[in-house]
Amino acid sequence: MGKTEKVGVYVDAANISQHGGFGLRYEILRKFATRGGEYPARLNVYQIYDAERAKQDSAYREKATRFAEVLRDYEYKVIEKPLTRKKGESEGDVAINSAVDVDMAVDILQQADELDKIVLLTNKASFVRLVRTVQQKGGRVEIVGFDSIAQKLKKEADMYFSGYLIPGLLPIESPYEWGRVGSRVRGVCYDFSHNDGYGFMRYLTNFNEHLWITDSRFEGSPYKTVFAHISQFEENFDTSFLPSRELIFEFDLAESDKGLVAENIMLISAP
Repeated sequence: MGKTEKVGVYVDAANISQHGGFGLRYEILRKFATRGGEYPARLNVYQIYDAERAKQDSAYREKATRFAEVLRDYEYKVIEKPLTRKKGESEGDVAINSAVDVDMAVDILQQADELDKIVLLTNKASFVRLVRTVQQKGGRVEIVGFDSIAQKLKKEADMYFSGYLIPGLLPIESPYEWGRVGSRVRGVCYDFSHNDGYGFMRYLTNFNEHLWITDSRFEGSPYKTVFAHISQFEENFDTSFLPSRELIFEFDLAESDKGLVAENIMLISAP
């Protein structure tokens, strides 16, 4: 029996929430991080905590407490980093500062030798050097993000994956389960013919160890392909940007006599 690999998950909660990841479901993130059967050795969530506000705002205090309690159910450790304020030059001008990046970097470097893979949720280019250091130690680094991801960070990671494309990671308004006919899913337009006015969308149906098999024609691929006509893209969308693996779309899955088709296609994220 082979050795079970160990994974560490590190989330900059405020950063992710402010850049498209609001409402992230941490139980789904855990499943995604351990999709190859890895053991979740470290699950760290770094949260900025405003102690001054908590004294005056009971709703804020209760929300922060509830957030930590829910994540504890999923075996995450919530690391609260006190928020600090520095007065600016003009009266009433306040700059907010926090050292979440430093705490995350130090923890990752200290724990990297005991981990086979690190899943990092942030969009900041400041983590590029950290990624390189972990890789030099022999570890694998995966980045999961939503909006405004630093291109340097994407390129440096062993794998970058948009959180928008992970089934269930974010709430989605749909009466059906992701992937069923009638459901609303998210994907990319990887192929498009401007002469013919149509192309193909690719979306993830589940997450397993075969995420690298992006061609849905191959056995074991967790992806599916769906036909997309130019008339189904939202009004005023410039299709000259297609095809693209950077643009993330949300669309309805419908069934025609020719198979699955994408309807009501809306752009939800762009570089």
